Amino acid sequence: MTPASKRVRVPDLVEMKKRGEKIVALTAYDFTMAQIFDRAGIDILLVGDSLGNVIMGCETTLPVTMEAMLHHTAAVSRAARRALVVADMPFLAAQITPELALRNAGRLVAEAGAAAVKIEGGRPVAEAVRKIVEAGIPVMGHLGLTPQAVHQLGGFRKQGRSPEEAAMLAEQARLLQEAGIFAVVLENVPAELASRITADLRVPTIGIGAGAGCDGQVLVCYDMLGLSQGAIPPFVKRYAELGAKMEEAAREYAAEVRRGEFPPLAKTEEA
Repeated sequence: MTPASKRVRVPDLVEMKKRGEKIVALTAYDFTMAQIFDRAGIDILLVGDSLGNVIMGCETTLPVTMEAMLHHTAAVSRAARRALVVADMPFLAAQITPELALRNAGRLVAEAGAAAVKIEGGRPVAEAVRKIVEAGIPVMGHLGLTPQAVHQLGGFRKQGRSPEEAAMLAEQARLLQEAGIFAVVLENVPAELASRITADLRVPTIGIGAGAGCDGQVLVCYDMLGLSQGAIPPFVKRYAELGAKMEEAAREYAAEVRRGEFPPLAKTEEA
């Protein structure tokens, strides 16, 4: 599959894993940026609840609501012509009951145009995953560092470092596969563990801070583009420094306005 080819569908990702083709994912939160990423050939546009951090300015993703996810997912869906749009299920949208999880997933697909949803966690959400998949909605899993469980995990630290944690993550990945996920995000886990899980699963793994052995990679676009302020995760590569360029452009604009150089005088006004 090439960046210029047909729309990416869920079965395409499984076929890409079989062929050994790497899957490319980025987060997106608005129409304009999603349109740019879609033209660039990104395979998956993840409308992440990380918008709580980079859009809303929150310390965690916990304050993100279903209404916020619907709003941003709809904007990204309008832009995507090729990429598969996956929407995060926000905090407690999938954990209370499987029935509520199905209703929330259905809203993200029917109202906001998502092609699939992503759910954090393993065994506690397996029944919800199964119910959503049985209703015809594709589900992406998310294991390792799951930001919605930040307080339980004791912060944003690497997961799966002990043999016990590693075994539990591998077991939960298999459990989610049995429940019907089409892919799983592995976040901030040791590269060797991520490679083992990748080899063990039929479905693709999408790594973020999980080494090069995963079937694909995802980054928060604000981190990758150099728009994020403050501490950046050590696994992030900044492919541009757009934040600095935007600040420079804004300063130049402000200076020209204050000097009376913008807008320029029309010729009739000069005469």
